[in-house]
Amino acid sequence: MKYVLTDIEGTTTDIAFVHQVLFPYAYTKLTDFVRNNISNDEVKQCIKQVQTTLLSEKQIAADLETVIAELLNWIEADRKHPALKYLQGLIWEEGYKKGNFKGHIYSDVVPQIQLWRSRGIGVGIYSSGSVGAQKLLFGYSDYGDVNHLFDHYFDTQIGHKREVAAYQNIAAHLQLSPEQILFLSDVAQELDAAKAVGYHTIQLLREGTVPSQTHSGTINFQQIEVMP
Repeated sequence: MKYVLTDIEGTTTDIAFVHQVLFPYAYTKLTDFVRNNISNDEVKQCIKQVQTTLLSEKQIAADLETVIAELLNWIEADRKHPALKYLQGLIWEEGYKKGNFKGHIYSDVVPQIQLWRSRGIGVGIYSSGSVGAQKLLFGYSDYGDVNHLFDHYFDTQIGHKREVAAYQNIAAHLQLSPEQILFLSDVAQELDAAKAVGYHTIQLLREGTVPSQTHSGTINFQQIEVMP
């Protein structure tokens, strides 16, 4: 094995932190953030992406207030839209930097990743959250800045997590054969897609996770033995 690719939510990080801390924070801040940063080029691009989606899906020529309302709906529905994920990352950046919260990481994660890296094994992140949001979570974590532990970050720009093509794209980017990569996630459908390409897979069985019948499972990172 040459590389470990891991999910975040429900795998390295408590799903409750995402749904009970990060999502509500973005929900309460989004309206003012978009209105106050309307001249920001990144925000403008996100608004255009939402308008394009609404025109395509609902045949609506959306103004700013309609865009904001739809973004709030998407947060409630946990839609993985790139524009929403990018905006959430910008909003969370403010929250992290102000010390409003710290990124949660399970206690078994950092020591085990350090062990893998000491053996020459690469480690990367693949999450539906934007790369920026990923780096913020690990940069302002309960264990300080641990971004040095990761060689690569992937989000839905490389493909959606339940689609086979995404894992093909990641393997190609890493210049590794799928058989050299171990993918860790709590979501069976993501593991299915990775396994279909040829990845090794292990399901993290954190609290509340439904065990899969087709993937090996473990309750924490310390039980995952990875050798080069």
